[in-house]
Formats: sequence, structure tokens, C-alpha cells
Amino acid sequence: MTQVISVEIVRTPNQDQVDTVIGDLVRDSAPSKLTAGDATLWGPDAEPEASIRLAWTTLHETSRPLVAEITALRDELLAEGVDRVVLAGMGGSSLAPEVITGTAGVPLVVLDTTDPGQVADALAGDLERTVLVVSSKSGGTVETDSHRRVFERAFADAGVDAASRIVVVTDPGSPLERASREAGYRRVFLADPNVGGRYSALTAFGLVPSGLAGADVSALLDEAAAAAPLVSADSADNPAVVLAATFGVAHAQGAEKIVFADTGSGIAGFGDWAEQLIAESTGKNGTGLLPVVVEGPGAPGFVDAGSDATTVAIGPATGSSTLSVEGGLGAQFLVWEYATALVGRVLGINPFDQPDVEAAKNAARALLDSPTSSSAAPLFTDGPIEVYASEGWLSTDVKTTADALAALVAASSPHGYLSVQAYLDRVDDASFALVRPELARRSHLQTTFGWGPRFLHSTGQYHKGGHQNGVFLQLTGVSETHLNVPERPYDLSTLQLAQAIGDGQVLAERGRPVLRLHLTDRVAGLAQLVEAIQEDGS
Repeated sequence: MTQVISVEIVRTPNQDQVDTVIGDLVRDSAPSKLTAGDATLWGPDAEPEASIRLAWTTLHETSRPLVAEITALRDELLAEGVDRVVLAGMGGSSLAPEVITGTAGVPLVVLDTTDPGQVADALAGDLERTVLVVSSKSGGTVETDSHRRVFERAFADAGVDAASRIVVVTDPGSPLERASREAGYRRVFLADPNVGGRYSALTAFGLVPSGLAGADVSALLDEAAAAAPLVSADSADNPAVVLAATFGVAHAQGAEKIVFADTGSGIAGFGDWAEQLIAESTGKNGTGLLPVVVEGPGAPGFVDAGSDATTVAIGPATGSSTLSVEGGLGAQFLVWEYATALVGRVLGINPFDQPDVEAAKNAARALLDSPTSSSAAPLFTDGPIEVYASEGWLSTDVKTTADALAALVAASSPHGYLSVQAYLDRVDDASFALVRPELARRSHLQTTFGWGPRFLHSTGQYHKGGHQNGVFLQLTGVSETHLNVPERPYDLSTLQLAQAIGDGQVLAERGRPVLRLHLTDRVAGLAQLVEAIQEDGS
């Protein structure tokens, strides 16, 4: 019989300490208590939140009735000629469906952006064949609300009955549920309210858009069900316990980063999902684990990882791996959720809250209310790149992009990290992801890459609440597309820029260096940015 999920420790200098932590978790019956919903595992301060966040441990059973409902709706839509699914969601509402459908090889248009060009491209698809899934626990997520408004107007303008083409996934009793029922939307799916967004892969948030797009969500639940006895067992062979103990010991010895590389797992984009789960769950109180997702096992940050990182192969082990994890997607979801909750116990933090996420949202709202406060002049202009920086770290003598990048790296802490944040179109501007390995190779820092604003619902928590040793490179750009948000006093370009500047302000308030490069021409700006990186000034 094929093993459902396996974890291999390829190499570790700290096996005795890992074995000790494994023994502690097993002796305390932490896995079985977690399955039983014991909210005391993380201490009294975490208990109120944990008590309403543990229903994810049995979703492989409780989500079963959804399968027939999703299949029935998909059949209805197909009978009407509706076979194009667009998902409007952020964080856990979009990351899991994107991995599920990517792995299944079925099309899903994911809108987790405020870039007007990317949203316009989604609108340019055949609206006669389109259903929009609006996915939000409350409905108050500004990006998702904007997408709903834009699509509702576009459906109406195209002569399509908007209400019949909007499906909603939300929590029971949420403002979005009430508004959706009043609007007469096609279907409202209610998710389990006792599951947080980043643990929601096997709830309606993960299953509805994936199933409507054509993924076999029943098989996904089967994989999770097969792994459930393994992760619930109070055993030293429990794969989630092995992961939690390894990461906890590594963190105690200075390896607070986890570098993910896919080594042939057959899973599409798993690292992006795990990134949110781990960063948002552990990055708080000045501690936590920072996921770094790289291009492959030969990429900078993985093959040359230093003592500040644990390398994890999703798939077969490689020579550079500290750990490898092999198994189907449903099993991987459950194992990593258990491992993250258990490592929270090891680190002494509450893995179910996100105390620093709202700060950037509030700053963006303030900028939208007072647009003139975001109109500061650049420090200097270098061709198609306008250069901005938070106060206190960049010399006024710096006059080139290459020198600004060099100064940003020089401002980093020993064993710190560089975070690249691209508030751009992650489809048309996908080439910007090339700057991650280039910067990692030249800076010798663990380097993350995130598309804004989606990373704000993911690693954004770690940036403010985790280890304060990051330096931040923001990439923003002029868009050729103008797209108003109906019934709102701003367009998407204004919102996107406010999100970048607002987050930069919050990071600067925490004493972190922030460099923002604003591209007045995105194509020419990318070429100059790559040239500046390769000048080796950084």
C-alpha cells in the first residue's frame, strides 16, 4: 500500500534535541488533543481564540455534504453554457483554490489583486460564460468587495443578469451573507465559522471554487481522510510532530526561515499556500518562522542556504534538503496544518490570531480618505524609475537605483532577510519574479517575493509581528488601464498605490528600511531594475 504522507529528515545536526521535543509532544498527547479540539494547548491567553478555531481538524468528514451541492451547481451552470469560473478572494480564500485547481489542471481565474490591468483582463473574458465566486468570511475585504462591484456592473453592462452569475462563500450571519441574500445572488455557501482563513482549504472556501472549476474535491477529501489517523496519533512517527519538532529546534538555534522547493511533487504552487499558513500563524510577538518559496532545488536560498534556514523539499529529497515531505495534496494540507498548530505550542505563541494584519489595512484606508498624503515627491528619478525611501537609512548622496539597492542590502541585519513586494499585474508582469533569485544571489540574504496586495493577507503578518530583521523592496508602477470601483470614491490604481504606501508606512514605524521603486514604464523599468541588480552594487 502506498504511503499516504511521508516526512524524511535528510540531515540535521540537532537530532537529539528534535527527539526530545517529539517526545514532549507525544507525552503531552498534543496531536490527539488537537484533534479533539482542546483549546488549552497554547496556554490561557490563546484559549479564547483557539476555542473557536479548531474545526479544521475534522473537515475531511464535515465537508462531505458540500461535494454533492457543488456538483449540482456545476451541472446547472454547464447546462446554461457557463463554464468559466472567476474567483474573487484574498489570502486563504484564494491560495488553496489556486493550488487545488492548478494541481488538477483545470482553469480558474483568480483575482487577488488590485492591479487594474489584471482585473481588466479578467473582465475581458466571455462574460456570457462566466460565473463569479465571491469568497470572504465577512465581505469587508476591500479587494474582494471591489471585484464584486466591478463585475456586477460589467455583467449588467453586458446584458447578463448579474445575480444569476454570482456565487458567494462566506461565514454564517456575516454582512456578506445578508447582502447576498437581499441581492438574490445565485447561491450562498456558508463555511464553518470555527475555521480561520488560512486553515480553510477543505472548507467551502477551498472546495466551492475548485469544484465549480472542475477539480475532484471528493478525492481531495479522501486524501485528507487517509492522513487523518497519522496526524492524530500520539506517536513519534506522526509526520506533523516530526515537522513541528524539527522547526521548533531549528528556530531555537537561529534557523527561523523555512525554504520551500518543489522537487517533483506534482502539486502546483504548494509553497504559496504554505507560506500564508506558516507566516501568519507563527509570525508574532517578535518570533516565528518565515517561509521562503524558491524556484526549485537549485535556486539561490535553497542550494546555498545558511545556518538561518531549514530547507524543505516538497517531493523527493535532494542533497540540499533538510527535510522532504511527499504525499498527495489533501494529505499535505492536513499535515502542514497540524504541524503549524503544533509548532505554535513549541514556540509558545497562539497560531490562530493575526494581531498585526489590520495595521496596513488601516493605513491604506487613511490614504484613501486623504489622497494628498500619498503624493510625496521621489528622492530622485533614474530613467523610468522613481525612487522613494522611508526616513533614516538612505543617504542623500545616493542617486542611482543600483546604489539604492546596495544601501538597502547594507541596512539588513546579520541573518536577516530581503522581502520583494511587487504591487503589479502578476500575470502580465510575471517576469518581475526574476528579481528574487537575482537579488538573493547577490545579496546573500534569504529573499522572499510576494505579489501585492495578496501577500498582505499572508506574510504581511510576519513582516510586522515576526523577527524584526527584514528589509523591504516595494515595486509599484503606472498602469495603462483605468478602472473605477462602482459606488466608491477611488479607482483600482489609487487603491493599489495606497496599499503599498500604507504598508510601507507601517513597516517604517517599526524601524524597518523600505525602498520603493515606482516604474513610470513597467517594461523599461524592469529592464533597468535587472541591470541595476546586475551592476553588483547590491
